[in-house]
Amino acid sequence: LSTLLLLHVGRHCLRAHLSPQLCIRNAVPLGTTAKEEMERFWKKNTSSNRPLSPHISIYSWSLPMAMSICHRGTGIALSAGVSLFGLSALLVPGSFESHLEFVKSLCLGPALIHTAKFALVFPLMYHTWNGIRHLMWDLGKGLTISQLHQSGVAVLVLTVLSSVGLAAM
Repeated sequence: LSTLLLLHVGRHCLRAHLSPQLCIRNAVPLGTTAKEEMERFWKKNTSSNRPLSPHISIYSWSLPMAMSICHRGTGIALSAGVSLFGLSALLVPGSFESHLEFVKSLCLGPALIHTAKFALVFPLMYHTWNGIRHLMWDLGKGLTISQLHQSGVAVLVLTVLSSVGLAAM
């Protein structure tokens, strides 16, 4: 059966190369340009009086919506931070110990040090806890509206508690 199919396809390809009429008969005419197509699209939409898609400004913000945007933002920030830290380790002269000694020599107060540590660990903890929340959704758990809000509050509480704990270390 495969031999017959291959033979048929081979003959068809051979005819297409040898017979220009066959190629012209099967050719699809070229469409309009992109500009013409876009003009036709807008003319059709304006004449039908259909509403445009809603803009983000008309949506009322909810906790899951805000947390989803923050989850993406913290993912991007963490990726950029790790990349910049790696590049700086390669490009900046000196060792990690020398940089740590430099920070200690600045005589920054403990409040500023803890605030900086909290600011560094908060996105990591938020992304971690919210990632676990997303894994639970992948298992089909916690998908009702009330559970979405409860798990969102739980993620925020766990984020703050674990960030404070890690910053205190």
